[in-house]
Amino acid sequence: MVDAATVSGWPAVGSLAAVVGTLALARYVVRYRDRPGATWFLGVLAAQALWCFAYGAGLLVFDPAVRLAFEAAVWIGIVWTGLTFLAFALSYTGRSDVVAGPAFRAALGVGVAVSILVVTNPFHGALWTGFRIDPVFGVATVTYRLQPLAYLTIGVATLAVVAGVVLLVDTFLNYGPLYRRETAAVAVSALPPGLALLVWAGGVGPVPQLNLAPIMFVPHVALDAYAFGRAELFERNPTTVRAAERTAIDDLADPLVIVDREGRVVRLNDAARAAFAGRTAPDGSRNAAADPLDRPVSAILGVDVDFDGDTDPFESRVDGERRTYAVSVSPLRDPSGAHVGWTVVCPDITARERRRQQLEVLNRVLRHNLRNDAGVVHGYADFLVDRLEDAELVRMADAIERRSAALESLGQKARTVETLLDGEPRTDLAVGSLVERVVADAREAFPDANLRLDGRTDATASVAERSLEAAVENLVENALRHHDGEGIERADGGAWAAVTVDLADDALVVRVADDGPGIPDAELDAIAAGEETDLQHGSGLGLWVVHWAVTTLGGEVTYADREPRGTVATLRLPVR
Repeated sequence: MVDAATVSGWPAVGSLAAVVGTLALARYVVRYRDRPGATWFLGVLAAQALWCFAYGAGLLVFDPAVRLAFEAAVWIGIVWTGLTFLAFALSYTGRSDVVAGPAFRAALGVGVAVSILVVTNPFHGALWTGFRIDPVFGVATVTYRLQPLAYLTIGVATLAVVAGVVLLVDTFLNYGPLYRRETAAVAVSALPPGLALLVWAGGVGPVPQLNLAPIMFVPHVALDAYAFGRAELFERNPTTVRAAERTAIDDLADPLVIVDREGRVVRLNDAARAAFAGRTAPDGSRNAAADPLDRPVSAILGVDVDFDGDTDPFESRVDGERRTYAVSVSPLRDPSGAHVGWTVVCPDITARERRRQQLEVLNRVLRHNLRNDAGVVHGYADFLVDRLEDAELVRMADAIERRSAALESLGQKARTVETLLDGEPRTDLAVGSLVERVVADAREAFPDANLRLDGRTDATASVAERSLEAAVENLVENALRHHDGEGIERADGGAWAAVTVDLADDALVVRVADDGPGIPDAELDAIAAGEETDLQHGSGLGLWVVHWAVTTLGGEVTYADREPRGTVATLRLPVR
């Protein structure tokens, strides 16, 4: 038979059951007290347990003075449940700087002040008046008249919880569809006690003196236990994502500016602030604005930024040094895809620009002076070869002629390198005809060589013409120029090479085979290492031109030994 007293005391039993559930959840959370937000969440559970215990135990006490003390404890629990929950949500979602800031410290100070007013309410009645015991269901429920400060306290506590729930839901949604049920649980968990508290504060319902909020913490704890336990939310730290987002911007070495749709600065990283706040233009004028926020980005950078096209590099004097910056603009969109602004990245290209200028000057000197002077030397050497009679002098003049011709070729390759570095667009090209032209030129340059062309001479593809021509031209030249006259394909051992063109699997394949002495490992190692060193260097620019050309084309080149003698160079280039 069920005891009547137990049935009539169900509000107290429900409140104390919420205490048990809260302490069980606290036992789970305490294992993660070193994780962001866990300490504050333990504070939430402590305030929640105080609220539920004070109400449940108070329902069993009919002495007015003791019952008043329990009611004061209930109010302290209400105040600190809201504050600690908001602090937990801020810390857990990576906003601990807000918790440590002056605004939240002031909120905690207000919480302390309200707690003091609660304890001292019998002396001033700032929160309630007319306190009296008004039993219902066999327990010591009470009735009293709430003052404006009490309504304000409940409203602020409710808003703090709502703000915390919004932060948590937003963070959980960032995990994607994996935690949708857990997200719903967290969002719903605050509704039962929150609505019950508002109903009680409004004095509505058939039993207005009964506060059901502590009892409603039972489903609240169950939903929280489901969300926090199933989703392992203290094992998965969302502060990592927020820290990564801040680090990606603030620690980026390149200046980065975020602007709104009106082109005004809304955020910039430390590099941008150091480079452009108080910027000195190349003409010596100074941007006097210390804070670039909310100013047009063009005024900050000193150059008109084209958000829909390309913006030319600009110069600025930073710490007394003239620096050059490029401008890269990307549209910024919110999760719904709506355009909300732009990110403007300004990489410092000072070193690159200086290097480019140096290369342009050196390349110009190399191409012009070397070609002209080598041409003069080559002409005089050819003149001497025809007129000298002494065999030794003829040999020396012939060596001068060959070396000067090689220098002229080097100047031409330097011009090719400049073209490759400048880049070129892809065009629909008859690659078979291009290779035929390269082979014809090589036959004219090396009339004593045997050069064969096989494969798809009718092949067409979308490639960069000059880059492909340079790659094939230098491979063929390398095969013939460095032949040692001891080949196996010709009876006299003379220079021999075969060029094959093919299209396979959306790739253009060009093979150049020879029966020469092979490419020295030092040259291939230098290219593989990406640099020339004192101990490892090539004999010229030919293979480097091939390497740069193939890189420009987005392909690859491989070199393999040919049996029983020679080398096979294979170009494999993606085509459209």
